[in-house]
Amino acid sequence: MNCEVCQLKELEVEHFEIGEVLRCILHTIVFHRALGLVRPKDVDLELFEITYVQCGDVELEKKIDEKIEQFISWVEKHPNKKSQICLSFYEEKKNKQPSWFSNKIERIHWEQWYISLNVAQHTKAHSSKSHHSKLAFDPAESAVEERSVRRAALEASLREVMFQIIKFANEKKDHVPPIPNREGIVSFPYEITIPSSSDSAFGMDMIKRMLQSGHPTMLS
Repeated sequence: MNCEVCQLKELEVEHFEIGEVLRCILHTIVFHRALGLVRPKDVDLELFEITYVQCGDVELEKKIDEKIEQFISWVEKHPNKKSQICLSFYEEKKNKQPSWFSNKIERIHWEQWYISLNVAQHTKAHSSKSHHSKLAFDPAESAVEERSVRRAALEASLREVMFQIIKFANEKKDHVPPIPNREGIVSFPYEITIPSSSDSAFGMDMIKRMLQSGHPTMLS
């Protein structure tokens, strides 16, 4: 089975914006891969003039929030690093040739969404070098204006990402597997992968998760 991959546009955010931005993106992806057993709920972002749709499932919201909190903790421990979070949809199949390093049940990923964030670090405003420039330049006022411009740019980029998600989800459908034969599920089995404590372990984490067995995590 081919795995379709969508690399979303990188966003530059400040630390306090991470939660809302990721919540918006992750829920938008899940909603557009929902199985129909949903109660759509409009959510208005507090930081931006943007409204997105959730599936209206409490457990789904809880699981996404938990992953976002883990991601934020990683960012706090690794400042000045670009970071990525991956949402993968998969189905489970029996491994016809299991070995000592693989399991009897393997996860076959059929779609992956990569969300890249560049968390901006705050810089203190520096006073001007000359007395004359101090009279004409207000660092505090300039900082407020700069943040306003940056916030508007982020809002525009976030809208682009949402349209990118919708476009990809509507155009890429041939690879989507049959609906799982289980009652009450909201979406296909999924997993959200965040960077590990080791800088080089993110890729290995992805490989290990592909070899994991056990019950799939359902958005239900």
